[in-house]
Amino acid sequence: SLPVTLQYEFRKVDLVFEGNTYSDVFCQKNNKTVSETLKQKRYAKLKDETQIKYPTSADMPLGEFLLSLKSAGDPFYVRFLNKYGDLTYSIFRISDSEYLDSKGVYAYLCGGELKYIGRCKDSMKKRVNQGYGKIHPKNCFIDGQATNCHLNWRITAESSEVTLWLYELDLDAEIESVERELIGACNPPWNIKRG
Repeated sequence: SLPVTLQYEFRKVDLVFEGNTYSDVFCQKNNKTVSETLKQKRYAKLKDETQIKYPTSADMPLGEFLLSLKSAGDPFYVRFLNKYGDLTYSIFRISDSEYLDSKGVYAYLCGGELKYIGRCKDSMKKRVNQGYGKIHPKNCFIDGQATNCHLNWRITAESSEVTLWLYELDLDAEIESVERELIGACNPPWNIKRG
């Protein structure tokens, strides 16, 4: 079970990795143009600079525009992305149906060492298979899921050593309480510090 001194019984949940790693996921986000994106609040700070530097970009699909900048060696593209939005990812999932509908507190270990603690109040299928386990283009942006990108990247880099553990709980308040307690006691290095 999980190597912590607290009294929780975690069970190992097998992860299955599919295929090769992949990158440049952000460039597949082409459902909005550059000008449509810049109208959104989270991107307002980039509007003037984008219009001045790239006056012909307004009608380009966003992902296509950003990939063209990256390909040209122009670092401006990363300002549209979260800190973990341009990394190398993989696809992984829980295949054991026993755990797909489970909820509770989970932990990722690498080489037997605790790296991350999180909570799941819906289902592990949603949290892992549809969340951390497959990075979608939207996740990569400043208004996307930085935690999904961050964890997938970490897990991808250590895939042969990573294991997933779950402490099943039913009550949301208890899930939150146990997660807080474990993060406070263990200070896992992959947890993004807030505050």
